[in-house]
Amino acid sequence: MGRIISIVNQKGGVGKTTTAVNLGSYLAHHGKEVLLIDIDPQANATSGLGIEHRELDHGIYEVIIGQKNLRDVIKRTMQDKFRVAPASASLAGAGIELVGMEDREFRLQKILHEVKHDFDYIIIDGPPSLGLLTINSLVAADSVLIPIQSEYFALEGLGQLLETITLVRENLKPDLEILGAVITMFDRRNRLSTSVMNELHQYFPDRVFKTVVPRSVRLAEAPSFGRTIYQYDPKSKGGNAYDELARELLEIEKMAGVSNELEPIDDL
Repeated sequence: MGRIISIVNQKGGVGKTTTAVNLGSYLAHHGKEVLLIDIDPQANATSGLGIEHRELDHGIYEVIIGQKNLRDVIKRTMQDKFRVAPASASLAGAGIELVGMEDREFRLQKILHEVKHDFDYIIIDGPPSLGLLTINSLVAADSVLIPIQSEYFALEGLGQLLETITLVRENLKPDLEILGAVITMFDRRNRLSTSVMNELHQYFPDRVFKTVVPRSVRLAEAPSFGRTIYQYDPKSKGGNAYDELARELLEIEKMAGVSNELEPIDDL
């Protein structure tokens, strides 16, 4: 049965979609069957994989509101073993549409249950907000991965996100795990980046991935060509970093185990 990982941060521009797309790509490279769910209305994961979301007749939105079956919207990418359930232009209205729906927090969970046995990993790229789409992504997930940019104010909002995760665990999904945080856009020449990394380790003990994703022009360029960094420049620093992140995740899974305890972070 596949493992469902939600990649979440309500702060925009932290490498959330970059991480979702490229971690999924490298997991597929390592032989895993991977499905990426794009429930971010900006549809950056969809377009970053070479799919024009404005031209789609249907996508994950139509599945969430019950008009389509998930298997009807899943598309192949240019990489073997890597598929995507894309975001269509209509996803922008999903947050409002969900408000009046029955079991509104559980829609995505029920949808993914029907394909969970078909994939080794299902990765959810949620929106940069803490609305109903993000709540759906948390309730549907087995674990949460939090990308954090190594810049000023990077940790701002992390306490709010962890509070939301705690509420989800208390009220909707008791077994939701915190997989950890991954540092993105890291610049070793910048003293502030190192300071943020040290602070993150202090406030988020034992939950920071060893892999650090550097700031990379090649990573930024790849989506404009509709390619992952694995397809665009696998030998680049960004390519090597996401390869290492995928390997680290696989090793964590192999060693069985992420703790289910969420450490309080009161000082952020």
